[in-house]
Amino acid sequence: MLQITNEYKEQVKEALLGVRDNFDGTDSQFSKQWGINNSVFSQLKNGMTDRLLRDSQWLTIGRELDVQLHSRKWKMAKTEVFKVIEEDVRFCQDNAKSKICVDDCGIGKTFSAKYLSRTLKNCFYVDASQAKTKQLFIRLIAKTIGVDFGKYAEMKANIKYYLKNLPQPVVIIDEAGDLEYNAFLELKELWNATENCCGWYLMGADGLREKITRGINSKKVGFRELFSRYSEKYTSPVPVGQAERITFYEQMIRDVLSVNMEDKTQLNYIVKKCLTADELGNIGGLRRAESILLIMLNAND
Repeated sequence: MLQITNEYKEQVKEALLGVRDNFDGTDSQFSKQWGINNSVFSQLKNGMTDRLLRDSQWLTIGRELDVQLHSRKWKMAKTEVFKVIEEDVRFCQDNAKSKICVDDCGIGKTFSAKYLSRTLKNCFYVDASQAKTKQLFIRLIAKTIGVDFGKYAEMKANIKYYLKNLPQPVVIIDEAGDLEYNAFLELKELWNATENCCGWYLMGADGLREKITRGINSKKVGFRELFSRYSEKYTSPVPVGQAERITFYEQMIRDVLSVNMEDKTQLNYIVKKCLTADELGNIGGLRRAESILLIMLNAND
């Protein structure tokens, strides 16, 4: 059985208190986001950790805050992808607008979004792949912002009310293409209810673009209106031309590996391995780069 050490609990507590500084709601609302009783959170704030949470809770919170128990921590690199997403999210937050980011897998979209949700005030990250149905999706958003109480209709009303009254909130919906049709329509309703009060940012791979395009072309209810509300265009950091794509990927991989390798003698080798196309002509992204780096590090242990 995995043992949760006091050192790990302290790391999780410090990370939790760190993100509390970026949330303008009450302690009660904040503690609800993390599935913690408010009185327990008060004790955490006072420096206590012993016997306050189950080991599974410590692990869940630690995972969501990227606190590493034993594994190697992947350091943040401000790649071009990160810069584009950060600029988009800040624009949506500052101006209560909405955008859609659609691009390749493995370029750091999710990593960037999670980082921003931990460092920007009132920025919320929602992984739609974990809540594909309408009911689960609304419940997950409610939990993320700390208002997951009552029945479905009440939770949805709480989401609308709260986001309209919180200072400059922005909600990032990752893997938005995974949402079922009825859940996808909820995005339009939430946008309508929070217009000029809350920013929304959808992210996904080609499946999200195809979902929206197919819905618009087939005149399916809601898709044209939703696309209009989300600026009627896509943010796509990766260039289209093959030569430009390879140059872009090479720089991105170098940027990330450079801050995650102490010994950079193998940097060129890993970059070359990532840029070697597979049988379908696809070149590798950051996941392949991380895997190759970890294999090499483990071989040298």
